[in-house]
Amino acid sequence: MLIQQLRDLEKDGIVYRHDYGEMPPHVEYSFTAHGETLKPIFPVLCSWGRLHLKHLEERGRAIE
Repeated sequence: MLIQQLRDLEKDGIVYRHDYGEMPPHVEYSFTAHGETLKPIFPVLCSWGRLHLKHLEERGRAIE
């Protein structure tokens, strides 16, 4: 599932995949210039995530 998501992000020009061609496999991902434009929204997403976890905990549905 994660590999497919990363492939889609690469295809859409959001991340760059660098394959070192080694064994065992060594691959690194980084943002493209276009992907870098997403960085300003990450703090907002993190804040929402913290609020969501609190919401779940208040309802007795803590995430492990």
